[in-house]
Amino acid sequence: MPERVQKVLAGAGHGSRRKIEAWIREGRLAIDGRTAKLGDTVRGDERITLDGRQLEVQAVPPSHRYIIYNKPEGEIVARSDPEGRDTVFEKLPKLKGARWVAVGRLDVATTGLIIFTTDGALANALMHPSSELMRRYAVRIHGEPSAGDLAALKQGVDLDDGPARFESIEASGGEGRNKWFKVSLREGRYREVRRLWEARGVEGSRLIRIGYGPLDLPRKLRRGKYEALTPAQVRSLYVSTGLKPPTEVRRVQRHKKYRKNR
Repeated sequence: MPERVQKVLAGAGHGSRRKIEAWIREGRLAIDGRTAKLGDTVRGDERITLDGRQLEVQAVPPSHRYIIYNKPEGEIVARSDPEGRDTVFEKLPKLKGARWVAVGRLDVATTGLIIFTTDGALANALMHPSSELMRRYAVRIHGEPSAGDLAALKQGVDLDDGPARFESIEASGGEGRNKWFKVSLREGRYREVRRLWEARGVEGSRLIRIGYGPLDLPRKLRRGKYEALTPAQVRSLYVSTGLKPPTEVRRVQRHKKYRKNR
């Protein structure tokens, strides 16, 4: 059955429905050469273009795919880099008729969990501020934060782009002036974890994302490697955002090349 064009494009990972609706209002989107209008439906075999550039969709969309990736230091979360740095997308399995969408970004020096899916609507819901999904990090700091510093970080401090705070802070070891903490927060602003510590005069020397929403970074997943999510994990992602899970949530193809790169 035909679907609204914004739903089809969002499902293919081209942006949120709201963003695509903005393209339509601005007259930037065309369907088979005709300027698209709000309410237009498509089957998926039409030629859909944005500013004259064709957008890739499929008439019969495949089952969406979902993986978790352990990002190493030095990789950037971008499809290409003018400086020639490695990108996370270079390590992911190749797709036809779909594309990977990263759930959240990590800066070049931060390691750890990134969720990837071909369901653009799910990715946007997971990242939207209204979802308030918890991001969890292990951070090594260089310094001696006082009890007052830790209390302030939980109560809230003013950053350049507004107030921010940790939902939780838990000491987790370390020696001398190098201490490890586990922290959580409900936002994903640029370098927010590092900037929170810096606001109290403490340097974060290492940062690892260990959890996002209902998912935790698997202990056995090595850096630079990925693995498919289980059906239960996939369902938990949809439920956490209030979205209805697909009728059939199945594990991504289990052949060795895709299930897990070793």
